[in-house]
Amino acid sequence: MPLARTTDILTAAARDRRGVGAFNVVQLEHGQAIVSGAARAGAPVILQISQNTVRYHGGLEPVALATLSIARHAAVPAAVHLDHAGSPELVQEAVRLGFTSVMFDGSSLPYAANVAATAEVAARCHARGVWVEAELGEVGGKDGVHAPGARTDPEEAASFVGATKVDALAVAVGTSHAMLTQDAALDFELVRRLGTHVDVPLVLHGSSGVSDADLRRAVAAGITKVNIATRLSKAFTAAVRACLDDNPSVVDTRAYLGEAREAVATEVHSVLGVLGHGPMGSASRTSPG
Repeated sequence: MPLARTTDILTAAARDRRGVGAFNVVQLEHGQAIVSGAARAGAPVILQISQNTVRYHGGLEPVALATLSIARHAAVPAAVHLDHAGSPELVQEAVRLGFTSVMFDGSSLPYAANVAATAEVAARCHARGVWVEAELGEVGGKDGVHAPGARTDPEEAASFVGATKVDALAVAVGTSHAMLTQDAALDFELVRRLGTHVDVPLVLHGSSGVSDADLRRAVAAGITKVNIATRLSKAFTAAVRACLDDNPSVVDTRAYLGEAREAVATEVHSVLGVLGHGPMGSASRTSPG
């Protein structure tokens, strides 16, 4: 089907009181697995490519074109999103290639500089019909820094969104990037307060470190876009290790990468069920649990 727009996926999810799974693509197998898992759940999905992945591949275009092709051939609505781009030039390249949304991350800048840079990126993207996510204050865990104590101030968030005209806001409410355990302590009251101050969808980064029960509570409290990367990497790596341990003579990469692809698809299907898709039903924002 045609490439989906991120804004359409999120608008429908907010209406149905569900979360949207946004999963990071690192290799071709990740993209294939993500749309396979989403098809099993009958759920729309967002495929994300991070700036770190662009650096790993030596450029955006090769991994972007493959991911865009996978999304266009998905059995469910699939959007392609640029994640954590710190460079306006990288954003411009993603727009040129056909991404339906981008995240410009100016969170390491002083507040005024972040506002100015983000507003300029948002204006250019909106002129091309591209949806923009931004971040105010750093969510913990970038570059190995574990800082789950970071918090987004609701009033500052409202001012930032108003000044920049962004379409979604990544908020710091207790998560940290690259967590290998699922014991992040979310501030659900802060999520609710942010929802009353900010009139755009809230995005939870570092969601791999959140338990399934708390992911449901986060959606109920007001989170719409849920970013997952490390959780998929764990499933991918575990499957590769198991395959090679069980088959030490294997040299065909398709054997163990195929196992990894299936493991990631299963994980995506599971996460989407937690977020309210499939037989588990919708997550009600009136019953945070």
